[in-house]
Amino acid sequence: MPYRETEATRRRAEERRANLLRAARDLVARHGFAGAKITAIAETCGTSVGLVYTYFDNRDELLATVFRESASHELAAVRAGTAAAGPAPRERLDAFIRTFAGRALRGRQLAWSLLFEPVSPLVEAERLTYRRAYVDLAESILRDGIADNTFAQQNVGLSGAATIGAISESLVGRLNPVGYDGLDGLDDTVIVDDIVVYCFRALSAPSTSPAPTRQETP
Repeated sequence: MPYRETEATRRRAEERRANLLRAARDLVARHGFAGAKITAIAETCGTSVGLVYTYFDNRDELLATVFRESASHELAAVRAGTAAAGPAPRERLDAFIRTFAGRALRGRQLAWSLLFEPVSPLVEAERLTYRRAYVDLAESILRDGIADNTFAQQNVGLSGAATIGAISESLVGRLNPVGYDGLDGLDDTVIVDDIVVYCFRALSAPSTSPAPTRQETP
């Protein structure tokens, strides 16, 4: 007689898979993708390595799923924070930067893993997908800001990617697990404020009046 999956067995299988992913996410958040070994995941769940492989073909597939779910959660938070700022491009850009950078600094290991940690090609493909989503969000803000003269006329695609690059690269030193790379002593709020200032300086519309002539003191 052929085996027929029941609702109860399907539910148990879904719960086991969810538990494995939860354990893997926790390990990534604490130790990075390098620390999310199959043996560690199985041990955390109190199960066998063999059972893990009944739900995932290999470790790369499991970690790509972890990346996708974690990155999706972060992207949703940034989108929500940006939308909550209202329709004005200036306020949306400010909220976008502060939500992105603030969440990264509060969850440094996870942010490092999602943004910078060396990963397999399968996981890297997920990273590129979500990076594109952030660029798209930045582009939509810039496009609206150019339309109402909040920001200078510019190549939206290039400036959107440059904005994401500026935010991400500004955080490398602080997020790096092996050291702050020259950012020791700087408060997180100062770092975020400075990133905001930098991005607005790069993107803001030119003044409608000429800059005053400055006289040098003899």
